[in-house]
Amino acid sequence: MLTAGERGRGLAAGAASFATVAVFILAPSIALVSASPAMPGRAIFDSYTLSLLRFTVLQAVLSTLLSVGLAIPVVLALGRRPAFPGRIWILRLMAVPMGLPVLIGALGLIGIFGRQGLLNRMLALLGLEQPIGIYGLGGILLAHVFFNLPLACRLMLAGLERLPTETWRLSASLGMGSWSTFRFIEAPALTRTLPGAAGLIFMLCATSFTLVLVLGGGPAATTLEVAIYQALRFDFDPPRAVALSLLQIALTACVLIAISRLPAADVTGGGEGRAPQRFDGKGLGSRVWDGLAILLATVFLILPLSAIVTAGLKADLWRLLTMPSFRQAAVTSLAIALAAGTLAILVASGIVLARAAIVDRRKPARFQALFSGVLAGLSSLVLLVPPVVLGTGWFLLVRPYTDVARVAPALIVAINMLMALPFVVRILEPAYQTHARCTDRLAASLGISGAARWRLVDWPVLRRPLLMALSFAMALSLGDLGAVALFGSQDLTTLPWLVYSRMGSYRTNDADGLALILGVVCLALTALGTAGAADNNRRSDIATGDQDREDGR
Repeated sequence: MLTAGERGRGLAAGAASFATVAVFILAPSIALVSASPAMPGRAIFDSYTLSLLRFTVLQAVLSTLLSVGLAIPVVLALGRRPAFPGRIWILRLMAVPMGLPVLIGALGLIGIFGRQGLLNRMLALLGLEQPIGIYGLGGILLAHVFFNLPLACRLMLAGLERLPTETWRLSASLGMGSWSTFRFIEAPALTRTLPGAAGLIFMLCATSFTLVLVLGGGPAATTLEVAIYQALRFDFDPPRAVALSLLQIALTACVLIAISRLPAADVTGGGEGRAPQRFDGKGLGSRVWDGLAILLATVFLILPLSAIVTAGLKADLWRLLTMPSFRQAAVTSLAIALAAGTLAILVASGIVLARAAIVDRRKPARFQALFSGVLAGLSSLVLLVPPVVLGTGWFLLVRPYTDVARVAPALIVAINMLMALPFVVRILEPAYQTHARCTDRLAASLGISGAARWRLVDWPVLRRPLLMALSFAMALSLGDLGAVALFGSQDLTTLPWLVYSRMGSYRTNDADGLALILGVVCLALTALGTAGAADNNRRSDIATGDQDREDGR
């Protein structure tokens, strides 16, 4: 139970968070809409624009089908093999692409599948001189599968692992074969998670920017977001950028509406729980098939990561670390990441506290219930208005009044904060709800509130989730290329932009070394955030169970 003062402060924090997000998203959106009537009378939605829309949807559909389709045999194999040497490390390997900056993953894929990559060198040894190209639609699909196949595996594997052991015992006692087990047990479990996973992956692919920018290979393989960037950065054609931004918003709105009608993907499972004991798949053929599926998926993930490390170690890392341009980019990146992460924590905390204050009232007013629902969907607004579109709106909004370069750092911080907000809310809200359920009554009975409660009760427990959220937000900001691609300059360079500029000037050795440094920093932040998470979850489960027993009495 919260005191009246705590509820009031929670609602005030929620109102401040709502105002912050609303200003950062609605202001550029209004600027885009208001700029549209001023566009010249030429046909903005010409054949080229429609081809951009078709390609954006096509590559997202194909990427989703490939990622989910290739993940299914891997999920079934991992589900049938709940205990084998190295299983936990394979599952952890699948988490690496999700914490790796997209630009770094693209470099690793180029090192394997590029013209001078490992695959083409092996083909040359066999006398095949026709190289395999990674640029174009094929490269985009390959990169999307690299990043999204592990995500699909972890989401769907979590659905299989939630099935009780009794299910598998019953299937074994009934003598169910592989096809019957798949038809009556595995397929229904996958069906519950597959639509949500596919919808999430489609959304990620439809709003993909960095991969298409690096691997697109020309106008024939360009999405709406990349075309917006090109219209502002190279052509300086604001009317076309506005038209494409509005088209991108319409596309993402349609996708979000479709996803909202699908079963939600449970991203909290992750496929690293205790797998139930299985009694099927004992035959030699099943073992060979499962081993082959797991091996191919593991090799597909390891090769680009190994290419990043191998190529990076060949560079003169000490020279790169001591370059003035690296030091300037590193300081800028860390400052932006820390500011964006801190702001994301503050905004997310306001959302969480306000929703908790409304839930604490047994009969909240209709307005408060509506406000709670608005706050619940507030963090997802960034999915409706992607970062490149936000940057376009802010560019149009700021340009008439001041030099955009002067406010570029603040804009990049705001955009990175909005990108991290959904993840931060997802980390903080469950942790706070569990903690509040265990401590609210005791704190109220002891008369502990305000700063004393935060210092004595809340901070010791919520410190780890807060640090986890901050580390994830900082890692996401450090690896972002989208915002700085619009606003970056010689005076405002981040580590991803430095890597990309070295690639563009064909200084691949420097780009590989910088990519390795950036990847290690981002993965270290991600690992730091998840350190001790399992122990913390066990303590939360024990505390929740104790509180449930108290409530039962």
